[in-house]
Amino acid sequence: MKKTSLKRAAAAVGISTLLTLGGCANLSHRDRNTVTGAGVGAVAGAILTGGSSVGTVGGAAVGGVIGNQIGRK
Repeated sequence: MKKTSLKRAAAAVGISTLLTLGGCANLSHRDRNTVTGAGVGAVAGAILTGGSSVGTVGGAAVGGVIGNQIGRK
């Protein structure tokens, strides 16, 4: 992948993340932790599996569960 394509992809992900998180204003603390965990897990899964869609979805699922459990009170 060219550096230009990678920079554009990173910018697109960053912008879409900001727009998505803007809709989270009235979520509970636990819900925000779940969403954050899913996002971090998706990125980690994609990196660890070389961009595999299965790894990305699996990482999002695991990250969401971990974020949800961290948000428990």
